[in-house]
Amino acid sequence: MPNSPTPQQNRPLVAVGPDIRDGRVRVSAALMGAIDAAGGAGIILPPDPTSALQVLDRCDALILTGGDDPRMEPFGVQTDARAVLVHPDRQALDLALIASLEERPTLPVLAICLGMQYLGLAAGGTLHQHLPDVLDSAAEHLDNTRHPVEGAIGSGHVVSHHRQALESAGSMDVIARSPDGVIEAICHGDRPWVRGVQWHPERMGDTPLGRGLFRRLLRPQVSEA
Repeated sequence: MPNSPTPQQNRPLVAVGPDIRDGRVRVSAALMGAIDAAGGAGIILPPDPTSALQVLDRCDALILTGGDDPRMEPFGVQTDARAVLVHPDRQALDLALIASLEERPTLPVLAICLGMQYLGLAAGGTLHQHLPDVLDSAAEHLDNTRHPVEGAIGSGHVVSHHRQALESAGSMDVIARSPDGVIEAICHGDRPWVRGVQWHPERMGDTPLGRGLFRRLLRPQVSEA
């Protein structure tokens, strides 16, 4: 008789939206390791949206990853001249994945850093394109610094590296902020588990707001606190 499936064979499949740089798709080893530690199997999506959506149909969850800065013209705003822009194919992929969630209302989603910004912008939110223009404490959000956050998603110190941040979250709910007011986490209140975080949970080890988020992604019935 056939062999019984091993626990590894039964792992949930997690679609991962990659960055695109220098003609290559890239995902950090730390992020893939965090998925593995949470009990999932990461699948790096191809950069073509049509192919990526076909792969997503076979997956149990989606992660939108961090990266550089978005082009803002599709959202009705001129892009700041100081922005370090993502590859246009990366932006097209992320926005196609987010649009596809309308057809996948129960798919768990974790959006990280740039991924969270896209999630908020697609929901009608707005973006601070250069935090030092509006925030004296902008340096506290750069270079993998640790700073506190607090909200419905939980409280603790997180690791951040970003020049930009959501000014508003559109139809998404804000569920955490840092002490200086930066929006640090958002959710979709009408869906079982769609979360965006401005920090990098894959760089934080086994903490509730680090690898704990990946475990919640795979088991969305776990409480936030």
